[in-house]
Amino acid sequence: MARRRTPASVSARNPQRRARPADRERVTLPSTQHAQGRRPPVPYDFRQPMTLPREYSRVLEMAFETFSRHWATQMVASLRTTVQVRFETLEMRSYDEYISSLPQVTTLLVCGIEGGRRTALVEFPLGSALEWIDRMLGGRGTPGAVDDRELTDIEGELVGLLMGRALKDLGYSFSTLLALDATIKSIQYAPQMVQAAAASAPVLVARFTIDVDGRECAASVMLPAEGVTAALRENQAAEEPEEDEELRSQREALDRTAQEIPVEVSVRFRPKRVHARELTALRAGDLIALQQAASEPLEVVVGDKLLAHAAPGSEGPRLAALIVTVKENS
Repeated sequence: MARRRTPASVSARNPQRRARPADRERVTLPSTQHAQGRRPPVPYDFRQPMTLPREYSRVLEMAFETFSRHWATQMVASLRTTVQVRFETLEMRSYDEYISSLPQVTTLLVCGIEGGRRTALVEFPLGSALEWIDRMLGGRGTPGAVDDRELTDIEGELVGLLMGRALKDLGYSFSTLLALDATIKSIQYAPQMVQAAAASAPVLVARFTIDVDGRECAASVMLPAEGVTAALRENQAAEEPEEDEELRSQREALDRTAQEIPVEVSVRFRPKRVHARELTALRAGDLIALQQAASEPLEVVVGDKLLAHAAPGSEGPRLAALIVTVKENS
């Protein structure tokens, strides 16, 4: 009689089995971006590319680094305590993106640059401004000692005095690039209400970290990209002719030197290959039949490079070669 298989025997022969209820539970994997610590993607508008050439970035970064050192020196003199200003990043953004990145309430200095033709912004926290004012008046700058509020007229004058000196240093740092001549026009507290440029206009945003006696805060400087990049292009165009002139003079000197180098020129018949036994059997009076007709010109060579063809002749008691053709690109 046929033996009936049991479920156990089927399971043993076939490793595949139905999933148990526990196996059917959904497993949630962590997000790839969260696991790797990456930032979420940012939309990019190819119609308004906000990119800054690398050579421009390096020049501007050096200018802002110089400004950060001078800014720290000015604040040390005014606040009479240890101050460090670190330049962090430089980026090109649209004006709307920059304003959206600022707190709803902050200290915003609206400055005129280039003779008032364009507008720049300097931003730092309102609480930090109140602490700096307290130190300028002889206090200790205790955090939170004064509630965040708009500055009074006297406090505004003190901030203007402190930042006016820093703006002069900003102009000095950019003096080799363009004349900023920044001056404070007003102090605002709501960035969304300030219309310093069109919403889509590209701007340069330099971000800093200000450390006053161990208390850090973030600050930023915004410059209109159009004026700065135009000045950089003009400076680059002005420098290029000088570089071209220098390269041209070097090339001419190299050409003159190359023309004075002595070279050995040979005039020869067309080469012929012979066996070694024929060379060892040569005797005085033997003739070597060349593979060149008597009417064909001779070859003028330098090393193994053919330069021209010449007809044999003489000049006085010396043999000579009359050039009849010159090889192109020789």
